[in-house]
Amino acid sequence: MTAERLGSRYWKLWTSSALSNLADGVMKVALPLVAIRYTDSPALIAGLTFAFTLPWLLFALLAGALADRFDRRRLMLVANAARSAFLACLTVAAVGGAGSIWLLYAAAVCIGVAETVYDTSSQSILPQLVGRDLLSRANGRLYAAELTTNQFIGPPLGGFLVALGVGLAFGTPVLLWVAAIGMLLLVRGRFTADHARTTTIRADIAEGLRFLRDNTLLRTLAVMVGGFNFASSAVFTVLVLYAVGPTSAMKLTDPGYGLLLTASAVGSVLGTFLAEPAERLLGRSRSLTLTILGSLLTVATPAFTTNPVIIGAGFFVGGITVSIWNVITVSLRQRVTPQRLLGRLNSAYRLLAWGTMPLGAAAAGIIAQLFGIPAVFLTMGGIVLCLTIGMIWVTDGRMEAAEAEAEQLDGETQAAAAER
Repeated sequence: MTAERLGSRYWKLWTSSALSNLADGVMKVALPLVAIRYTDSPALIAGLTFAFTLPWLLFALLAGALADRFDRRRLMLVANAARSAFLACLTVAAVGGAGSIWLLYAAAVCIGVAETVYDTSSQSILPQLVGRDLLSRANGRLYAAELTTNQFIGPPLGGFLVALGVGLAFGTPVLLWVAAIGMLLLVRGRFTADHARTTTIRADIAEGLRFLRDNTLLRTLAVMVGGFNFASSAVFTVLVLYAVGPTSAMKLTDPGYGLLLTASAVGSVLGTFLAEPAERLLGRSRSLTLTILGSLLTVATPAFTTNPVIIGAGFFVGGITVSIWNVITVSLRQRVTPQRLLGRLNSAYRLLAWGTMPLGAAAAGIIAQLFGIPAVFLTMGGIVLCLTIGMIWVTDGRMEAAEAEAEQLDGETQAAAAER
């Protein structure tokens, strides 16, 4: 019944996204594991995450403007083609003995730029495939696939492939992105927004920024996500040094590190199915507050123990709560934003929400170099705890009022279009 209601085009997008995110999961674990073969410097390892996430700070707004001007499916196709091409070049260089930490940096930046276009278009296309009343379910099922592949299957597979060889570790994501392109080609239809192209890119970006600036609810949520992403980016930037190798605190192997990360993935997948029940039973505001407290376990647990079972348990609980947050807030964002602005709103939102990730990576490198890796976990735990302050502005009443206003505006827009 769910498959019939969501539609065949949705499930083709779902399959393409699963393949694409499996490639992401393998690649994001493979990059740092390969990097520690070239350097053991915390600053240089942190710099790799900085390079990969920097495009969200520099290109997110442009990606949103493109998503509102051009067909969103075609932009996703181009982005995946670019990612596979960049990583294929890195694979050839690594297998040929020309690999280096600096080549990993270059690949991380190029793949990161393509990711900004893909992810912005992917979030903006969903309301064009399913109705407003099905967005929570559609987002939940999509996140389940993305998290299963990106965090549950991808990390251990990435660790296993690195152990077999760099060529396999980097070549596998290339093939997966190509398969994702093939599936996305089967999603028929036109996916452009109702947006006039008489304006300039600069004016388009400014309109999206104004919409976020004037919407207290969305602006508060974006800042809160930015704070959490700053903290989690810092933690996972240095975690590989804390966990992997005979001289590390946890003394895990490459595959063992991948398995540790799957604890978060298992929780995240479970969280996608718990989001709707939590929303009904607790209300959205109370659910979001609990997710912040649960996320604290993800960033702070390694500060108090090196036991992988306890750390894995913290990651598991944190994974559940992060998924509940994502399903609730992304569905809210899609409901309250006009379709013609959704790409730009998503990019402006992510500028605040994801643009902090390179800053968190840089901060982690500095803190770890000066005070040690456990200091990173403690500092970031304090930052996450402070996010509960934002819930003063994120209430059930404000969310319901924003959705009612958006639905009324949609009705007026459709009526005006029918009269023309």
